[in-house]
Amino acid sequence: MFIAIPVLFLTVVLSSFLVKIFPPTNSRWLKMALAFSGAYLFTITIIHLLPDVLLANENPHAVGYWVLAGFFLQLVLELFSHGVEHGHMHVHKHEHSRIGSLPFLLLGSLFVHSFLEGSILVDRGHGHLHAGHVHEGSSFYTILFGVAIHHIPAAFALMSVLLSRLESFKKAFLWLLIFAVGAPMGVVFSNTFLNGLANDSPIYTALTGIVAGNFLHISTTILFETSPDHHFNRNKLIATLLGLSLAILSSFIHF
Repeated sequence: MFIAIPVLFLTVVLSSFLVKIFPPTNSRWLKMALAFSGAYLFTITIIHLLPDVLLANENPHAVGYWVLAGFFLQLVLELFSHGVEHGHMHVHKHEHSRIGSLPFLLLGSLFVHSFLEGSILVDRGHGHLHAGHVHEGSSFYTILFGVAIHHIPAAFALMSVLLSRLESFKKAFLWLLIFAVGAPMGVVFSNTFLNGLANDSPIYTALTGIVAGNFLHISTTILFETSPDHHFNRNKLIATLLGLSLAILSSFIHF
C-alpha cells in the first residue's frame, strides 16, 4: 500500500509535464505508449484479474455479471470523459467559446475510473489480495505497474484538454490533481475499510470484476484504435508485443 500510493500519484503528476516536451499535435509517441499499455492491460486482465476472481468464488458464473457491469460502466464513463482514458484529447469546436471553463464531468468520470482501479490493490502483508484471492507480491506489482503505465497517456491527454480550456499550466495542473488522487484514494479506502473482509467477500468480487470489465473495454479500444482499418504498422506492432511479453514475463518474476 505504501508503495502503490506514491507510485500512482507521481505517475500522473510527472506525466502531466510531458505536455512541455511533446506538443499534442505530435502523437506518435502517444500511440506507441497506448499500444504498449493496451496490450499489457489486456494480458494482465486475462492471466491475472479474471483467473483471480473466478478461482476465489464458488459461483464463478456470477462473476461474469460484474465483468459486464464494468465493461458497460466504462462505456458510460466515456460519454463524459470523451476517451481521455485511452489518450483522446479532442476539443470540440463549441468548447472554444468556453475558454476558462472546467470540464467537471470529465474530471468526475476520470476520478471514478481511477478510484476503482486503485481499489483492487489490497496489501495483506505476506501476500496481496485481488478480489479475495491472496497472491505473492509479483501479482500485486504486476497490476500496479499496469495501472501506472495506463495513467501516463491518460494524464498527458487530460493535461492537454485542461490547457486548451484554462490556457494556464499552473491552473490546469491543480485541477489535474483530482485525477492524480483518484487511484491513491481507492488504495487507501480498500486497505483501510475492506482489508478485514473474507477472501471470497462479494465486495472484492464486485470490485475486481468491475475493474476487469473496465480494463477489457479500455484495452480492446486502444488496440483497435492503434490499428485503424487494420493497416500494418511495425512500430505499433512492436510496442504491442512488448506489452504482451512484459505482462506474461511478470507472471514468472517474484519480488
